[in-house]
Amino acid sequence: MRGKYLLDEVAEMFCGTPWLKFRQGGRTIVSINLQDDHYDIRIVFGKAEREKFEAVRHEFPPEIHELYDSTRTYHDGKWLLIHVDNLYTFEAVKKLILIKKKPNRKPLSKENAVFGKCGHRCDICVHYTGISEEFRNIPIPHMNAVYGDLGWSPCTGCDASGCYCHIKDDELYEPIKCLQQNRLEHCFDCKNYPCEQSTIGYRQLEHKSISADDVTYAVLPYVPHQYEEQ
Repeated sequence: MRGKYLLDEVAEMFCGTPWLKFRQGGRTIVSINLQDDHYDIRIVFGKAEREKFEAVRHEFPPEIHELYDSTRTYHDGKWLLIHVDNLYTFEAVKKLILIKKKPNRKPLSKENAVFGKCGHRCDICVHYTGISEEFRNIPIPHMNAVYGDLGWSPCTGCDASGCYCHIKDDELYEPIKCLQQNRLEHCFDCKNYPCEQSTIGYRQLEHKSISADDVTYAVLPYVPHQYEEQ
């Protein structure tokens, strides 16, 4: 959802249960209840969306047919509540979301992209000194909104003097130590990538409200493989 859709994430309570809604304006595209061992995903299909589903229902598994047919249609649409605890159902849900809305996030330009050893985009990273102060001031409020004000110390690039991966003097931050110990040039060359050491940022969905721009500047630059070199 974050990589393909430009949507706000709104944390709300529904019947005493916490839900995370992905919204565009006042329209909810999909709602997710985050459980320890599964997701409950709610999608509301209006008349036009039901017609689209009927045209391609043969592409969906029997479980979705059964749920769709047994779900009552109200004046504002058919409220599908889907229990997701396996990849089979998850793939079906992704196709249902495509019926609700096509992806609308335009990828950031890869022209002059700079990739760190971790696989993240340095040139859109708040820490990187290679960006202008004017640009650096753009992500800072979004970083603060997502993570809190942590200072956002600048760096000059991986394993360089003044790099954020240096704790002080010649002492290296754990990811760079790990690279040297494994004799690798980049974290993404490792069979265990991404791992706890190579990945920073918003690691998982939470019951927390953040804007679409927060996702653009404070989440996606730090998601492995979100911005590939090729």
